[in-house]
Amino acid sequence: PEVTKPLLETSRKGYLAAASASAYSYVSLVQKFGPLMNEGGSALSLTYIASEKVIPGYGGGMSSAKAQLESDTRTLAFEAGRKHGIRINTISAGPLKSRAASAIGKEPGQKTFIEYAIDYSKANAPLAQDLYSDDVGNSALFLCSPMARTVTGVTLYVDNGLHAMGMALDSQSMAGRD
Repeated sequence: PEVTKPLLETSRKGYLAAASASAYSYVSLVQKFGPLMNEGGSALSLTYIASEKVIPGYGGGMSSAKAQLESDTRTLAFEAGRKHGIRINTISAGPLKSRAASAIGKEPGQKTFIEYAIDYSKANAPLAQDLYSDDVGNSALFLCSPMARTVTGVTLYVDNGLHAMGMALDSQSMAGRD
């Protein structure tokens, strides 16, 4: 919708569309499928660190929507856990080049938003390595498996540890520091 617009330029319609697509859709899914799921089952969603940190270029109300999603994950974990005996979690994936992510901030002859984010992550995360869809998928598999039978209401970061960093290592202000 308006994901390329700064929050200050986001319309009410765009803001509500982001909330509907990124947060309420999960509530609706659990409302409809929770009663049909086996006890011990698991529902998962995907979030992004923009829910709690400023990510310039990730706009259109999406950061607010992801914050809603994470809050709803915790509330749904309690409510659906008690009512249906199911687990509710979300995965906060680091920058991963997907078709959807590649569409954000695409200017002819320039890198996309996700390409900048991947470069930033490699330069600043504790684990300076590529993040693959299989990494996120394997974490999802764990959360859906009996090995995670007591895990609910969690935002699991699959981002090479980037979420733990408080200062950018590749910042010009850090130049010359070993």
